Amino acid sequence: MQQKERDGVRQVSTATSSEPGESEETPIPELVIISGMSGAGRSTAAKCLEDLGWFVVDNLPPALIPTMVELGARSQGNVARIAVVVDVRGRRFFDNLRESLADLESKHVTRRIVFLESSDDALVRRFESVRRPHPLQGDGRIVDGIAAERDLLRELRGDADLVIDTSSLNVHELRAKMDAQFAGEEEPELRATVMSFGFKYGLPVDADLVVDMRFLPNPHWVPELRPFTGLSEEVSNFVLSQPGAKEFLDRYTELLQLVAAGYRREGKRYVTIAVGCTGGKHRSVAMAEKLASRLVSEGVETVVVHRDMGRE
Repeated sequence: MQQKERDGVRQVSTATSSEPGESEETPIPELVIISGMSGAGRSTAAKCLEDLGWFVVDNLPPALIPTMVELGARSQGNVARIAVVVDVRGRRFFDNLRESLADLESKHVTRRIVFLESSDDALVRRFESVRRPHPLQGDGRIVDGIAAERDLLRELRGDADLVIDTSSLNVHELRAKMDAQFAGEEEPELRATVMSFGFKYGLPVDADLVVDMRFLPNPHWVPELRPFTGLSEEVSNFVLSQPGAKEFLDRYTELLQLVAAGYRREGKRYVTIAVGCTGGKHRSVAMAEKLASRLVSEGVETVVVHRDMGRE
């Protein structure tokens, strides 16, 4: 297990690193081009691929796609899969795209085109709900912009490797379709942040789940433990030896297993678990560390953050 620590943030993972001096031939990155109708879910599709570990570039001019792939090939394997979201507002869009695709084909780059489609009625409702104009409507109506874009995209839609009609899909259903196509046989990963904090400094605004360690005795009132934090063995042993502490850890870990399975089904890839005590120095820190270790043992990539540990 590897650990990296900096400014109160520790990355915990089960990955292994290569031995010094090892070198492997870096393959040309795999490429996915995401396009389609404005309002049909291009951003959601791109975000899904980003959560699956793809390097995503939004609104890249088609002429620059080969350059992006070349840069990825120079990354020593750090960028193995690239997703590019392209927009048809430029008049030379198709000329540039044809040239780029021909260039990629000559270099034997594996690429797929994903086209997001939707009905006119669904697109109109979406633009009206966010009170924004269609990018191609100009001085006309939303339907005029949709018609113009559909005409411009007709050829690209015919060339697409995957067409997804999002007319009746919600965000979670679209993510599920993208997962089915690009996640492979492996179950999409869930990444967790376990954050200790002090209630007197306020709740973390980005917390998905919050648990309160103030039901345990406070080491602050034990003179020999007060100067230390929950990272010390003395404080950690004190906290975990209290009645209910280990039971809480066991049962909350079981609960997180249930929640994590539901998050994966709903397409949620990130979860922040906030563990609080009065000052965020002793009980919450010790329990956050133990909880993170349990998550790692379950195969969850975990980051530990001690938000208030350094405060007086």
